[in-house]
Amino acid sequence: MSFFRLFGRLKSVVIGMVHVKALPGTPGSALPLAQITEEACRDAEIYRSAGIDGLIVENMHDRPYAVRVGAEITAAMAVICATVKQTVPLLPVGVQILCAANQQAVAVALAADLDFIRAEGFVFSHVADEGILNACAGDLLRYRKQIGAEHVQIFADIKKKHSSHALTADVNIAETAKAAEFFLADGVILTGTATGLEADPKELKEVGHAVKIPVLVGSGVTLGNVKDYLDANGLIVGSHFKKDGHWTKTVDPDRVRRFMDRIGKLRG
Repeated sequence: MSFFRLFGRLKSVVIGMVHVKALPGTPGSALPLAQITEEACRDAEIYRSAGIDGLIVENMHDRPYAVRVGAEITAAMAVICATVKQTVPLLPVGVQILCAANQQAVAVALAADLDFIRAEGFVFSHVADEGILNACAGDLLRYRKQIGAEHVQIFADIKKKHSSHALTADVNIAETAKAAEFFLADGVILTGTATGLEADPKELKEVGHAVKIPVLVGSGVTLGNVKDYLDANGLIVGSHFKKDGHWTKTVDPDRVRRFMDRIGKLRG
């Protein structure tokens, strides 16, 4: 199984978020790219020291996110991701480019020698806070094939956070996961309704029974509730690893270490 080959285990893999500072051209941009890259690498080193299983680099500070991402964002993310990967060469590293810039993410992953991407809008159209996102699986997998990046795994959000799913209210979470599996996603990601909010453990069970591909939890995992998500193949943790548990703050080494110590005992 490709997930096992990548992470060395099948359950409760912990993936830490590297939220890069606002990139050039975005409203919050204030730092030169060299400093943004340096801070991202510092976060990666903190995670590595604590024994994290993998990382995702994401342009979380680029608010408000745009449906059409400029070339400057793709170029900056390629530089940052390549440097992060060089800093932690033995860790699996992925990338997500907001909003739903999935082809750009695959291109960055190929250029930076990354292992996977997190994709929004893989199956079923929905209304996100950035606007209407249409399903992209067909175009995305063809693009991955065309550029020779088939080794880059795609973990797809289903019933994505920060979105309305009234358009697909007649399609439940398990059916959505099945659709992503049928459309050749390498894994699916469950979330709460917003960043930092808990995913529903019942939905984790439903999806786990519905598909044979890996199921990851993509928001709201903390030291206090991690026991509820141990059956997930992967746990993507961002907010909880930051000071005061808020995604805008810096990575807190003590929080990461305590979490990894706890998960190490729970995993046995």
